[in-house]
Amino acid sequence: MAVTMNDVARAAGVSLKTVSNVINNYEFIRPATKQRVLDAIDELGYEANLTARSLRSGKTSMLGLVLADLSIPYYAELASDIMKAAWARGYRVLVEQSGNEAHHERAALQGQFRTLTDGLLFIPLALDADQIIDAAGNKPLVLLGEFVQDPRLDMVLIKNHEAAAAVTTHLLSGGRRRIAVLGAHDGDTTGSNGLRLSGYRAALAAAGLAYDPALVFACDWRRDGGADGIARLLDSGVEFDAVFGLNDAVALGALHELLVRGKKVPDEIAVAGFDDIDEARFSSPSLTTVAPGRAEIAERAVELLIDRIESKGSVRAVRQPEAAYALRVRQSAP
Repeated sequence: MAVTMNDVARAAGVSLKTVSNVINNYEFIRPATKQRVLDAIDELGYEANLTARSLRSGKTSMLGLVLADLSIPYYAELASDIMKAAWARGYRVLVEQSGNEAHHERAALQGQFRTLTDGLLFIPLALDADQIIDAAGNKPLVLLGEFVQDPRLDMVLIKNHEAAAAVTTHLLSGGRRRIAVLGAHDGDTTGSNGLRLSGYRAALAAAGLAYDPALVFACDWRRDGGADGIARLLDSGVEFDAVFGLNDAVALGALHELLVRGKKVPDEIAVAGFDDIDEARFSSPSLTTVAPGRAEIAERAVELLIDRIESKGSVRAVRQPEAAYALRVRQSAP
């Protein structure tokens, strides 16, 4: 039979709660009590013996990665790049999905997941900077994504504003003048959606064109969200000659719906996205998009986190590097 926490508790002469507290590295446990529990874990071969050894050595050679949902292509591809970058430096990666839920994000910052890892790469969508700092404890933490930007936190950034402006300028240079945006609310200013919308607006202003909020449609950043958004746009009667999906999943969903509705892409309507996921090259027509420097983001994030881990708490300035982007021009918006 498998050894249980109850077996460990009986062997150590402590409560089940005490065993749980030791495994989850909670504070305020007497050293002698903690040692008895760790000895019982080792002696019985309890499944958490990896945790016990890590508590003794102070190092697991594991990095944690917390993101919203691995079914989102960009996150899945970023996770793969992060794993490769970590493996090259002798670390492995544990992945946790938060589902955009605050309690899941908070749980990943604390408790067993945090105990099993030496540091955390975190893409927050529900917690703000103060909540993250309060929950994170002393282990190294590096943020990804732009929902939270704070001068107190290490993070690796995408040039969202500049890249979105480049996509919009490309569409304008092709003669498009009514460029719809899918994936933001009119008035968004923060996070990836707000930054990309601001880049779009800046490119319009530079071309002497007025911003029209009727061309901005909110939707989930998924293929079905893009399809739904473009369907609502078509049904609204608003005239447009191009679509900028704020990520590739949205753009690919929009592209599918346009073709279903009998629209010619790019002859009638050009389509562009953001992220350069693998699928973008193989859609029909292939998708014009921004490559945000995903491999560089992974490399720099892992490098920054491991540097924090191996510096053993040395005081260093907060770092927030930006990755370079590139415009990938393909058939959907030549």
